[in-house]
Amino acid sequence: MSFSQIMNMNVGFLGIQYSFGLQQSAINPLYSFLGADPDKLPLLNLAGPLTGLLIQPIIGAMSDKTWHPRWGRRKPYFLIGAIFCSLCLFIFPFSRSLWMAAGLLWILDAANNTAMEPYRAFVADKLPADQQPMGFLTQSFFTGLGITLANFSLAFFQWAITGETHPGFKQSIPYWVFGSFFLGAICSITSVLWSVYKTPEIPPTPEELAELRSRPKGLLYPFKEIASAIGDMPKVMWQLALVYLFQWYAMFCYWQFIALNVAQSAWGVTPQMVNESKTIIQMAQEGKPVAASLLESSKQIKGFSEDAVVHTGMINGWYNIITFVSAFGLLWLAKKYNAKITHFLALLFAGIALIILPTIHDKWMMFLPMIFFGIAWASMMGVPYLLVVNQIPAKRYGVYMGIINMMIVIPMFIQTLSFGYVYKSFLRGNPANAIIFAGTLLVTAAVATLAIKSRQPGDEARLG
Repeated sequence: MSFSQIMNMNVGFLGIQYSFGLQQSAINPLYSFLGADPDKLPLLNLAGPLTGLLIQPIIGAMSDKTWHPRWGRRKPYFLIGAIFCSLCLFIFPFSRSLWMAAGLLWILDAANNTAMEPYRAFVADKLPADQQPMGFLTQSFFTGLGITLANFSLAFFQWAITGETHPGFKQSIPYWVFGSFFLGAICSITSVLWSVYKTPEIPPTPEELAELRSRPKGLLYPFKEIASAIGDMPKVMWQLALVYLFQWYAMFCYWQFIALNVAQSAWGVTPQMVNESKTIIQMAQEGKPVAASLLESSKQIKGFSEDAVVHTGMINGWYNIITFVSAFGLLWLAKKYNAKITHFLALLFAGIALIILPTIHDKWMMFLPMIFFGIAWASMMGVPYLLVVNQIPAKRYGVYMGIINMMIVIPMFIQTLSFGYVYKSFLRGNPANAIIFAGTLLVTAAVATLAIKSRQPGDEARLG
């Protein structure tokens, strides 16, 4: 395929990752707007890992045995996921309670996972081995671009739109949040439709179609296929699972606590101060006596916390700019030298960057360490797939890409159940400590990357 064809094929990743970008930068602050305590954020994010654990391998197994003359093999799942994703994004800012928002996140994550899982297999289906690195790193490019747009949309709409729902109450949502989510709803469906329209799937041969139709069917088939694939899984995937355990636990810690850390480091506003200010503002709104100076300082603290959310969006947007700028450079390094060493260095420097980040109190200087974090994010989105794609059978691309996603979401699932306790008991309820902890885990993941060994010579050895 030509470069433009590969780009068109992966445009749908833009919309999918815009949605994930909002989850990284807007969902947790929205939870805070609705009154969530910081130590409850991990549990409120349980939807992501659990839906990924269930949805992606099942969709992968189903797409492996799907073929429709008009819609193809993977594209029906892109479309279904994108439609539901767009609907959820449109409804999300209308949440009037914490549990309404949490429920919508479950549906949104299920839709995102339905759309994203077949995309990895789509690249493996369409491209020969020598072009697969280009395909996967192009997805890294669109990952960075989509999340960048999501994050910078927060700053743009805060500048363009003022006001909030239920002014003064804990359950108030700024109107600028609506703009970002509405744009995401449009972006999600239109980008996927573009890829579906521009990229035909390769039809199976008569022999492949006969084999496809002869495979067992029924509700239990995907689960049996997943179990069988795990039993046959190559050693390199088990080695990658160890890297992912530390890598993705760290990423969930970062996404959940970066906004709180920015508020604390750059504005001196702690989560406790924000909660107290919201209570005071609500008391005043209800007509209860509150000193004028206390009310004014509470409003100022609330404003600082919102500024921190927007600045966090800019920081996340910045590292995603680095992601899509560096994606093709990482492709060159991985192909020319070594994919394993490329990923090791990316994780190592990203871990050091996060360890340093909480010590920076100038809000603009925070952008510097995020350069290394952006490079690592590009590597996470593409390079690990180069280590395994040549060691799995083509007819099981879907289910194995789903299993790789299980390796991503299981650490996230563990994090949502464990980190609330870790945060309160060992990290003293301090967002800065949460970010340092995440950086330490990324350094550990880098060391674990060195243990990955490719079992095959030739291209596989060169890439792994």
